Amino acid sequence: MIDKIDKQILYILQSNARISNAEIARQVGLAPSAILERMRKLSENGVIKNYETRIEPKEIGLGLLAFVFVRTTDCLEITERELAKLPEVLEIHDVAGDDSYLLKVRTKDPDDLARLLREELRAIPNVIGTRTTVVLQTIKETSALAIDIEEPKKKRKKR
Repeated sequence: MIDKIDKQILYILQSNARISNAEIARQVGLAPSAILERMRKLSENGVIKNYETRIEPKEIGLGLLAFVFVRTTDCLEITERELAKLPEVLEIHDVAGDDSYLLKVRTKDPDDLARLLREELRAIPNVIGTRTTVVLQTIKETSALAIDIEEPKKKRKKR
């Protein structure tokens, strides 16, 4: 079970995964060894999945972001594995409604997106259609979760 201190640790890590255990310990008021043990348990229990570096896509030539709705005849594991193999596919969501999956994809440009749609996605067994929305501008993009941490109580002034 995740307690108040675990939530504080997770909150801190989401904003800076490179922060030292000593600094986390200072911020939450525990010894660095206790922080290390808590982080180990959070990892073992699957709460912390991994640590990653966020890269500016445009700086490496992947300036086009699109969301692709994929319709299939059936939601099969083989289809999901084939979708997951595509390096342009950043996220795959099994969705309710007329479509089977929602993909978040990054490509170089519209021509590269067209190639992905025509050559890669349509070649996957079970895929019978796609609908694509191209992103013009990203206002907010984060993987940080809204962790509810209790704010420290403020001391009352004596009168």
